[in-house]
Amino acid sequence: MEPTVLGGKLASSLMGPLLKKLFVADGPGAGLVDRPVRLKSLVSFRGEKRALVEKDVHRLAEHLVGQAVDSPGEPPFRADERTAVAEALARRLLALGDLDMDDVQAVRLGHRELARTLSRSGPAPDGLSADAGHFLDSATEWACLQILEFFTRRSTFVARTLVEQTRDQTELIAKIDELLARTPRPDGRDTAFERRYRSYVAERHNHITIYGIDLRESPDRWPLEVAYLSLEATAADDSALPGDGPDAAPVTVQLPAEEALLTHDRVLLRGDAGSGKTTLVQWLAVTAAREGTHIPYVLPLRTVIRGNGALPYPSAFVTAVSAPLSAPEGWTERVLGAGRAMILIDGLDEIPAVDRRYVRDWLLSLINAYPGNRWLLTSRPSAVRPDWLAAQGFRELTLAPMRRADVATFVHRWHTAADAPQFEGPLLDSLRTKRDLARLATNPLMCGLICALHRERRGYLPTGRKELYDAALTMLLARRDRERGMGSVDEAELSEEAQLELLQRLAYALVLSNRTEMDLETAETIVDRSLPSIALPRGQSDAPTVLRTLLLRSGLIRQPADGVLDFVHRTFQDYLGARYAVEEGHLNVLADHADDTQWEDVIRMAVAHARPGERASLLRRLLAAQSPRLTLLALACLEHAVALDAGVRAEVERRAAELIPPRTTEDAQTLAEAGPLVLELLPGPEGLTAKEARSVTVTASLLGTEEPEGALGVLRRFREHRDLKVRRQLVGTWSRFDATAYASEVLDELPRTGLYLTCESAEQRAALTGMRPWRGLAFLGRHSVGQILDAVPEPGAVTLLDLRDNPLLTDLGDLLPFGSLHDLLLARCPAAHGLKRLAELPLAELICGQIADVTGLKSLGSLVRLTVEQELPGDSLGEVLPVDAALEFLFLGRNSTNRTGLRGLQHWTSLTELSLGPLTAELTTADWQAVAGLPGLRTLHLNARILRELPLSVERMPKLSGVEVLRVPGLLGTEDFSVLAHRLPAVRSVILQNMPGHAFPTSRFAEYFPGADISLVKR
Repeated sequence: MEPTVLGGKLASSLMGPLLKKLFVADGPGAGLVDRPVRLKSLVSFRGEKRALVEKDVHRLAEHLVGQAVDSPGEPPFRADERTAVAEALARRLLALGDLDMDDVQAVRLGHRELARTLSRSGPAPDGLSADAGHFLDSATEWACLQILEFFTRRSTFVARTLVEQTRDQTELIAKIDELLARTPRPDGRDTAFERRYRSYVAERHNHITIYGIDLRESPDRWPLEVAYLSLEATAADDSALPGDGPDAAPVTVQLPAEEALLTHDRVLLRGDAGSGKTTLVQWLAVTAAREGTHIPYVLPLRTVIRGNGALPYPSAFVTAVSAPLSAPEGWTERVLGAGRAMILIDGLDEIPAVDRRYVRDWLLSLINAYPGNRWLLTSRPSAVRPDWLAAQGFRELTLAPMRRADVATFVHRWHTAADAPQFEGPLLDSLRTKRDLARLATNPLMCGLICALHRERRGYLPTGRKELYDAALTMLLARRDRERGMGSVDEAELSEEAQLELLQRLAYALVLSNRTEMDLETAETIVDRSLPSIALPRGQSDAPTVLRTLLLRSGLIRQPADGVLDFVHRTFQDYLGARYAVEEGHLNVLADHADDTQWEDVIRMAVAHARPGERASLLRRLLAAQSPRLTLLALACLEHAVALDAGVRAEVERRAAELIPPRTTEDAQTLAEAGPLVLELLPGPEGLTAKEARSVTVTASLLGTEEPEGALGVLRRFREHRDLKVRRQLVGTWSRFDATAYASEVLDELPRTGLYLTCESAEQRAALTGMRPWRGLAFLGRHSVGQILDAVPEPGAVTLLDLRDNPLLTDLGDLLPFGSLHDLLLARCPAAHGLKRLAELPLAELICGQIADVTGLKSLGSLVRLTVEQELPGDSLGEVLPVDAALEFLFLGRNSTNRTGLRGLQHWTSLTELSLGPLTAELTTADWQAVAGLPGLRTLHLNARILRELPLSVERMPKLSGVEVLRVPGLLGTEDFSVLAHRLPAVRSVILQNMPGHAFPTSRFAEYFPGADISLVKR
């Protein structure tokens, strides 16, 4: 909002009393009210005791508009629009009586949002000019500011949570009053020029450019709205937290970079090459120009200082950047004098070091002359010392590297802008599975380069990533600065080859020490020893000077802390270290370190740099180790070996084919032990058998905790697989990944047939709310029914619900919102009771064990399948189980027959399948007679513990001539089946299941059931 457009007379001393008439004054005892008051009861033009009528409100609006129009200076809009503006303002003020909120809610909403709410109720009439519409919106905001001030000063407004907001409201009005008092009304020329200037700035900076690469089909300019990505800035906050001692370390705080000037009006922003500093400057300029919050001035130092070396003062801000506009005389000074300017000074590192002190003096003189404006200065980290402007009130922020989610967003926007969506998915998969590539993509510059090269090559990165790194190095070390019009800005001028030579020696020293940082003294020593072999211009052989130049301009090394040096990307350290190792003939050193996973990428890059004979020798050394991991490392190296002995290549591929794809779960587990390197070698589903596909997903799942992004990239390829076991593996590994990302990338894309989803954490519950409905759900652990219902947007769509290990589950009637529930599992929920209330649900299957009370079972007449694994009350099953249910399957487990035995079982003549678990009480002859009374019984499950620990139970079994299928789980392999076989003469199928860790041949049991089909299910 621009208060100057309202006219100099509309300060709070005049407008406040006028607007106060809209509301009822406090009456006697008003201070005793302890709750918010509805706006409908506050306005004075509604209700039985109204003090105004609507005509009065219209007259008040006319008076307010008149005050603005009649104030000195240019009228804010045409005279013939005065009545229309006053009518529209009156409608908005009258809309206060229709708002369904109270005074507390209104204050929390804020004056701008309250104004927007009123504007929707009283929109500007058609045909109103832009100036009149702008005035109307500004007047509405200013009125709302005064209205909220009135609310906060009422004696009834006692909500203590709003005390701080009240204080801010008063301070804001005071500041605007002061601004109105000291700001002259702009004349017509200023207003017209500002419109043109803002439009120019918004258009001029509404694109970004990638410098330093040659691409035929990828544009080098992108619309800013498409390409801009909100990055985080970090700063050390010196304020101690509550409870911290006097020696507590500073806290690192993070905020969106574009909010830097919202929290502090003076900011020094540091960032490495390509981190997005200039793009942020452009975004701030375009946003301010379009929203009218401030007048932006973008001042690239390499441009404004290029001429005679003099830095511009306000009168030259527009001409210094060659803007084709002529500002009214004194316009910039008036803008700065009113505190309405945003001065964005870009590229402190891009001017000679000797000039940076002059920049500071120039900047401070501007700040002293024109206080109240916003100032941003950008620089690479090494250009000036820490706290260079701290004494002048500047807050230092540093742009943080892009996170994985930021990279994915950037890739999506880039391909949208390039109209190349077909290349987006394959590139994202490569970025997820190839670790060295992912380490490279940590800022917008490198992400843009990768996207462009990937598209240029029709969806493939260069053959071997050496070409990608070469392009990146050329861009960073030479072309980017040259094509941006920069000359030498430092004491030393280094060619691209000279920089490479020094950088690779620093990199190799770090590789040999197995470190990623070295102290500056060591780095200077390495540079000093290298200088005699490097051709430099006379007088530029000083090691500290050369190292400072590398730190400032190369974009590859930096100082993460005082006295410390590292590479901005680990992948460049490995690449350059490998380059030097090959040049020096240190292939044996590389081979000796092949067992160290930290050397994997160094060895791969060495293969890329090596000559064909050297490659063959190094790969033979890897194969000779007879190690699965080194065999896979050799396979990964083939990507970088364009020219290689055909026999060596064939041997690597043959040995690797024995490992990839894995054929069994055991193979998959062994393969995962080779580490994250495996992920980029795993194939997609095309051409794999169902068993191989599942084994690949097992390997990726096992690596999910170590390398989640890469594993996710593999698993998402299988999300449309038809095989149920593959899809179950994908569902079952959710807990190894970020809940939201995995839900979006994999789970929500799965065909749901035959699947149910398990939630174990609050994060997974939250992710569930964003997915399309699941028919089958499991909640393991402590989840209240309320939390479960909040996580399931459509409980009526759920047909299967599994609740286990949940002490928070109490009244089972709380589950009635799951109105379509067909299958319910309740296990180890010790407080659960109220089974009777579930009779309202269409339950067909219930699995029940270790709950508080099972007496309600008798009411569940719709059940077809029932599993019980806890002691049942009563003397027979007929007293506890639902006698009117047409049960077809019944499982009775541990302790369940201790009191009832199997007595009464004959009542369920519909039973075709009976499963007896590890019972804890011997079965009697009467129990077995109840079983014999089941005319349709065809399948019997008999846990092997009954054979081993309750032998009398088997001896008392009568002949069951109707049983055709026998299943015996929990076998050790030593059990005697002779008595059992005699009791089941009609068995045609025997299914055996071993106890984990116990193996035996099925032939051992063939003699008991001659002619029967005997199979083994291994555990």
